[in-house]
Amino acid sequence: MKEKFSSSIMKKRIGMTLFGVILAAISVGFFKTADFGVDPFQSFAMGLFGKIGFGLGYGTFYLILNLIILLIDFLLDRHYIGLATFINMFLVGYIVDFSTNLLKIAFPEPSFLLRVLFLIIGIAAMCFASAFYYTADLGVSTYDAIPLFLAKKGPMKFRYIRIISDLVCIAVGFLCGVTIGAGTVITAFFMGPLIDFFNVRCARPFLNSDRTQA
Repeated sequence: MKEKFSSSIMKKRIGMTLFGVILAAISVGFFKTADFGVDPFQSFAMGLFGKIGFGLGYGTFYLILNLIILLIDFLLDRHYIGLATFINMFLVGYIVDFSTNLLKIAFPEPSFLLRVLFLIIGIAAMCFASAFYYTADLGVSTYDAIPLFLAKKGPMKFRYIRIISDLVCIAVGFLCGVTIGAGTVITAFFMGPLIDFFNVRCARPFLNSDRTQA
């Protein structure tokens, strides 16, 4: 009975991971279509690419950067490396391209209000999705692992560490010449608190629902 229960929980965790990562990738399409600036980690990656791209294409450079951060994650706490980590590294880019192209076809010249709506949808969906694949605990993206590790080891709550880490990424991107938009700054301040909110209100209750009924 215990084995069956464990198996059902594992299936739920895998489902939450896939749902979370895919929805997060789709949300980036909304974020990019809104065109109010890139997310904090993208500003960091684009800034480094502009300074030390080594003549590589951005996709190749981005993959190498993620592999370097993956090595750091492995040295800090390999617990955060899992299914979601590798889906993020190798598949998310294609889903982002698909959702972005689909939105551009459907809305070739979005109005300012529609762009604002897309920004709100993008941030809310990204935070909701992140809460699900964080709670599933089958790995996170290479960047997400660092604030989670620091929150686990230190006295500061995740929401505040996430804000600080996002602001550091924005600062690096800005110093490297990346244009910082309103969406970039809003994301930096709201990602941590909103992920925390959806964790408590949605993702954890969903994961634990079988245990509550058992």
